[in-house]
Amino acid sequence: MVGLARADTAAASTDEAGPGEVSAAAEVDVRLGVGLALLLAVAVGVLSWARIPRRTGVVTASLRAIVQLTVIGLALRGVFAAPLASIAVLAVMLTAAVVTASRRLAGFVAATRRVTVSCLLGAGVTVGLIFAVGAVSPTVRTLVALAGSIVGGTMTACTLTGRRLDDGLRRRWDEVEAWLALGAPPRRAVVDIARDSVAEALVPALDQTRTVGLVTLPGTFVGALLGGASPAGAARFQVVVLVGLLCAQSIAAVSLAWQLGAPTRRPGADTDQTDQEATGSSTKTGITRSVLRW
Repeated sequence: MVGLARADTAAASTDEAGPGEVSAAAEVDVRLGVGLALLLAVAVGVLSWARIPRRTGVVTASLRAIVQLTVIGLALRGVFAAPLASIAVLAVMLTAAVVTASRRLAGFVAATRRVTVSCLLGAGVTVGLIFAVGAVSPTVRTLVALAGSIVGGTMTACTLTGRRLDDGLRRRWDEVEAWLALGAPPRRAVVDIARDSVAEALVPALDQTRTVGLVTLPGTFVGALLGGASPAGAARFQVVVLVGLLCAQSIAAVSLAWQLGAPTRRPGADTDQTDQEATGSSTKTGITRSVLRW
C-alpha cells in the first residue's frame, strides 16, 4: 500500500535523475540480473542432478514472472491515475487465476465454471467484508494490492482441493462404489474424501499464518517496510491479508469440494478406458504381426 506510493515517487524521481544517478540505477539492474541468473542456475542445477523433470518449468515460470511484474508495474501507474481501470486489472487477475486452476483439474466436468464460482465467492465475500468494516483504507491502491493476494489465495485453494479430491477418488474409488451399492447418494459416498481434500488444501495457508514473524516475513509486510511504512502499520495490513486469505481459501475450497463432490464416475475414467483400448489395440496388432511373420 505505502510501497506502491513510494514506487510512483521513485519512478518520478528517476525521470528527473542526473547522469550519475542513472548510472547507479543501471548498475543495480545489472546486479539484479546477475543475481536472478545465479539463483536460476542453482535451481536448475539441483533439479538436473536429482533428475527431476521440472527444470524447464522453473525457467519459464521465472521468466514469466519477470515479464508479468514489469508489465503490471507499468500498468498500475495508469490504473492509479484512472481508478475505473482497476476493474480491468481485477478482471485480468481473476481470469488468470481461473485458467491456471482449471488446467490442473482437467479430469472433472465443467471445471472452469466451478472454479470461477469458487474464486468469485471466496474473493468477493472476503474483500467485501474487509472494506465494509473499514479494516483497511478504501483506496484503489489498497483494493488492487489486497484483491491480488486474495484472488491468488483462492486459486491455490481450488487447485489443491481439486487435486486432492481427484487423487482421493482414484485411490478410494472402491469405497465410493461400496457406498453407492448400499444405496447412498453420490454426495454421501464422497463426503469423507471431499472433507479430507479441503483439510489438506488449507494446510499451506494455516502453516503460513501460524509461523508468520517466527519463520518468515511475508512479502506484503516486507514491501510495506521497504516503502516506508511503520512496522506497526505493515503488521496491521499483513494480518488483514493473512486472515483474509484463510477466509477466502476456506470458502473457495468448501465451495469447489461441494460442486465436485458428487461424481458417479471416477475422474479420468474415460481417458483410462481410451488408453486401455489403445493399448489393447496395439497389443493385438503386435500379436497379429508376430503370427504372420511366423
